[in-house]
Amino acid sequence: MSIKFKLKKGDEVIVLTGKDKGKKGKIIKILPKKSKAIVSDLNKYKKNQKPDNNQAGGIIEKEMPIHISNLSFFDPKINKGIRIGYKITNNKKVRINKVNGEEIKWVDYLKNITTKLN
Repeated sequence: MSIKFKLKKGDEVIVLTGKDKGKKGKIIKILPKKSKAIVSDLNKYKKNQKPDNNQAGGIIEKEMPIHISNLSFFDPKINKGIRIGYKITNNKKVRINKVNGEEIKWVDYLKNITTKLN
């Protein structure tokens, strides 16, 4: 059975605890079995990389996973982290902002991807 999360790939999040507390970034990847997410430019660690056939060796900075409970959806309108809920409208399940009840549109993320591909 897979675990469901209210945060999705491409969501803007803010870190609640840890060394990157208060920093913002976008979710690159979600790891449901570990209940973790990889956020862009956050939780970076240095890793010693051995030389490979197609890649040089050396010290590289790598983004490591952060536990989902340490992340909160960031709302730019109120400039804070918010909680997400669900609401059924027109037989569709939609994510809503629990603070003001507004719908969170995931279409914005899809638009960003298509502009990057073109």
